Amino acid sequence: MIPTEARGVPNYPVHIGDIRCGGGQPLLLIAGPCVIESEALTHSIAGRLVEMANQLGIPFVFKASFDKANRTSADSYRGPGLDEGLAILDRVRREFGVPVTTDIHETHQAAPAGEVCDLLQIPAFLARQTDLLVAAARTGRAVNVKKGQFMAPWDMRHVVEKLAVAGCQNILLTERGTFFGYGRLVNDMSSLPEMRRLGAPVVFDATHSVQEPGGLGDATGGRREMVEPLARAATAMGADAIFLETHPDPNSSPSDGANMIPLDRLADCVRRLQQIRTLVESFPE
Repeated sequence: MIPTEARGVPNYPVHIGDIRCGGGQPLLLIAGPCVIESEALTHSIAGRLVEMANQLGIPFVFKASFDKANRTSADSYRGPGLDEGLAILDRVRREFGVPVTTDIHETHQAAPAGEVCDLLQIPAFLARQTDLLVAAARTGRAVNVKKGQFMAPWDMRHVVEKLAVAGCQNILLTERGTFFGYGRLVNDMSSLPEMRRLGAPVVFDATHSVQEPGGLGDATGGRREMVEPLARAATAMGADAIFLETHPDPNSSPSDGANMIPLDRLADCVRRLQQIRTLVESFPE
């Protein structure tokens, strides 16, 4: 269960490896490529992100997916698969000394992913899948659940309860946009304080929030120019972590390229978000 002292208290800090995320803590950056394309590219991106995080003094978790199970087209590239993907993430974790995260889609993936990853991510479409949540909780790792595009923020209390009953005490909740009409997502920034009231730190997924599902016909489109403005707004609303996918050449990425920030532009964006976080944390409760 959630510790008694955390009940009803917005944003109690949670542990992701040696990192603490929540009220009174620095803004956390969760970043990396959408999908693992190759070990060499993943290693290169991770190295540049670690260097950037060290220069900015921002806590950092590296993210990459071993399998993109939710793709628009059956022909879309999905990733290297569980075994190879986790091996690549494990080498990133060991070489750079940085926590890593990936998304899981099936219950049998939880245990092996938990052996490598400090944080397990539950995709938005699977936020209500009880067996998957329980399997993730039982790994003993921190769990980040993306709010379903079809869910109200207050309904995430059921997610928190399921994880807590299964033994997870380090829970994060992510806002990533809500379906609006056909092929568009919108962001209700009030969902961030709403989910904070559930006692979990909140994450804003800035890059998936600008998706246009099916916008390219057989692939997802997006509005990359809106990533930073939305991330700024979310940080001002009290987001404890920002999730940003990045790539040296987003247009060449086999997944979500239209949404990602070019790697060489990421540091300036994160620096501005840090300034907003510092200002927000200076306000009295």
